[in-house]
Amino acid sequence: MDRTKETIREKALELGFTLFGVTTVEPLQGAAFYAEWIEQGYAGTMDYLARNIDKRADVRALVPGAQSVLCLGMEYWQPTSEEEDEKPRGRFAAYARGDDYHDVIKKRLFALWNFMREEVDSTLEGRVYVDTAPVLERELAQRAGLGWWGKNTCLINKGRGSHFFLAEIVSTLALPPDGPATDHCGTCTRCMDACPTDAFPEPYVLDAQRCISYLTIELKGAIPRDLRKGMGDWIYGCDVCQDVCPWNRRAEQAREPAYESRPGFERPDLIEWIALDRETFSRTFRRNPAKRPKRRGLLRNVAVALGNSGDRRAAAPLISALDDEEMLVRGHAAWGLAQLGGEQARAALEARLTIEEEAEVREEIEWALSHFECGDHA
Repeated sequence: MDRTKETIREKALELGFTLFGVTTVEPLQGAAFYAEWIEQGYAGTMDYLARNIDKRADVRALVPGAQSVLCLGMEYWQPTSEEEDEKPRGRFAAYARGDDYHDVIKKRLFALWNFMREEVDSTLEGRVYVDTAPVLERELAQRAGLGWWGKNTCLINKGRGSHFFLAEIVSTLALPPDGPATDHCGTCTRCMDACPTDAFPEPYVLDAQRCISYLTIELKGAIPRDLRKGMGDWIYGCDVCQDVCPWNRRAEQAREPAYESRPGFERPDLIEWIALDRETFSRTFRRNPAKRPKRRGLLRNVAVALGNSGDRRAAAPLISALDDEEMLVRGHAAWGLAQLGGEQARAALEARLTIEEEAEVREEIEWALSHFECGDHA
């Protein structure tokens, strides 16, 4: 290996990155596929993904004079221990149980970039990226040998699975590129078959509008009713398509302490979390990714999970949530009560309907009550 490249790789590993590769700055072939994916509407309400298409196609539009792209990976997987009690509990995506990876990785990237300027060439120009800029990071990482684009659209590494974050440094430093990774999905379709909401219209294509991660994080409004049952007990993100992937049998527990699960985050107490006030929410999710959908989005998800739990103990907290300050929470609490059924739930919905002023919430309550009338509470 080129000595300069090896020196940088050693520093990257020292900083906690577990995957390292280099690729060229040639235009990305996947840009056309990406543009078509946007055109198909698969991005849903994520309008920001449609911006800067030209920059996504060519990293030299981001860093003039760029010569190479360092592609890095950092594992985040943590095992999940099931709680022994019988409380209604939710599920949290493994990547989001600890500190916000953007903050963790960006510090390491800047440390690596500063090292490159200090130890290799002080005149270098470049930029660092962690999932927040117009960079087609999966194709860059595939070209750099970090893994292949799986049928579930995650990048999969043959030795480490898919539970890792991606990051890049685009710079004017010329480095010898690594060879691309090849596809090893074969005929396997376990990820597609296991998706609870049928979010994969075809292999290697994700319809984000049906993806539980999108529904629980990116979608700001009401979750489509026909997808709520499929969400099960997921309240932030989803790991189903990764959990069933055979390559993740090789996944190793993250060595980075910042990604360790916070107390209560592996299997959250849904009854406790549906009652989170603003102050408690802010304190609980400080420096955690789950602050992204804000309190109203998270409690919306919790209300759906409580409804899906089938546990009548969830009725009382959902009834209390009918009085929440956020209409989004009130509406989904009504849906949850319709799933649980019972005269207590019906009476609470009828009482709320007499005072509810928001049209969207009234419609949710009326829908819920109609399901009581037809006996559909399953």
